[in-house]
Amino acid sequence: MRWPRIHKPALALKTTNSKTIKIALVGAGMFGGDVHLRAYADLQRFGIAGQLARLGLDEHARDFAPVNFELVAIATRSPASAQRTAAAFKEWTGSLPKPYSGETPWLDLLHDFPELDVLAVATPDNLHTPVIFAGLNAGAHIITEKPMCLDITEADQIIELAQKQNRIVAVDMHKRYDPDHLRIRNDIQNRIGEPLYGTAYLEEPLEVSTSTFKWVEQSDPFSYVGPHWVDLIYHYYNSKPVSLTAVGQKKRLVRDGINAYDAVQVRVDFDNGMSINFHNNWITPSDFEGPVNQGHEIVGADGKVESDQQYRGFRWWNAGGGSRTSNNHFTRDVKRADGSQAYVGYGVDSIIAGLLAICRMKFLGETRDAVGEIYPTAEDARIVVAIVHAARLVRDLNFKYLSEGKGAPVTARFGNDGIIIVDPNRASEGSDTVFHRLYRKPI
Repeated sequence: MRWPRIHKPALALKTTNSKTIKIALVGAGMFGGDVHLRAYADLQRFGIAGQLARLGLDEHARDFAPVNFELVAIATRSPASAQRTAAAFKEWTGSLPKPYSGETPWLDLLHDFPELDVLAVATPDNLHTPVIFAGLNAGAHIITEKPMCLDITEADQIIELAQKQNRIVAVDMHKRYDPDHLRIRNDIQNRIGEPLYGTAYLEEPLEVSTSTFKWVEQSDPFSYVGPHWVDLIYHYYNSKPVSLTAVGQKKRLVRDGINAYDAVQVRVDFDNGMSINFHNNWITPSDFEGPVNQGHEIVGADGKVESDQQYRGFRWWNAGGGSRTSNNHFTRDVKRADGSQAYVGYGVDSIIAGLLAICRMKFLGETRDAVGEIYPTAEDARIVVAIVHAARLVRDLNFKYLSEGKGAPVTARFGNDGIIIVDPNRASEGSDTVFHRLYRKPI
């Protein structure tokens, strides 16, 4: 359905001509082609002011109500995908972004739009870094899907370049904005006392690893979705990791000829004394009643909080459809008077927070430091990347040793001396030390 064009009064048009945020989107898969694209469509039609109250940032609604948002380009690997995504955006807004495709389509895009304000990155995880580097070097701010990158050295390089270019790198850590999680962070965590231990899990459907993504052999379920929970726990307590251990299993996907982990379990110990277990898989059967299975719990010295993000009490069943549940907090359609659908929820909030920070820098002259508290920053993401990177190495070593009957003794240690991989089996294999330094800068 074509959304009707909105004709704004002449005064508003005159005002917005000088206040425009130009956005380009790289990657139009599951998140890029849905969450990002629909968020930018709403912004292009109606601006940012209406979104800010959800974030407690409505003090800026009047400042930025006149700002115009324009999605100028879309880049994907295949021409068909780029053209299809651009056509969908035109159907929603009446405006056609320029499509780009190829192995590195963002380079042509950045060449053609030298005054681009924002480069949104929704590529496969292992391709985030080159796109972010290119965008920053071209002078654009960045909004990227999680994880920011997969290597702690690359995280430092991104942070250094963003500082040099005076640009924002905002990471889509939308679980921070779930209303249940906000209640935990702002209220419940204070009631349950000092944190002792907890568990966080997110289990993706089998189709994600067998058909949706073609790059699962270069990733794993913890690297893919674990960052959301790691960031959330860090956001709750602002406590850094001191050690971790990790194991993974390969049984289901190998039956389909896919050499990838079915599941990964990571235990992280933090400097406030808490220990959190992160459990992730991407082999949940297709007939499971929800899109994903997810939740977390934290035990404190004076209580406990349990939060089930999959089953929130909204449930239905029908003939031929089985029992179903839905997370109406993530994103939902809200019908407008003109018949179109507004797209709201915590799945969009993280993107809006990053864009607001960019607006404050561009139009109010605020510094990166001044706006750093309102969005998930690259500096926050660095902690997540450090855990993901170390967990990947520890997991692979423990997988190898388990297959050899040597147990799973490998751990990682974080501190001012960097990241150390502790591998007791190195001694039995002739090494003069059980320590291997992965990284030398403080975590």
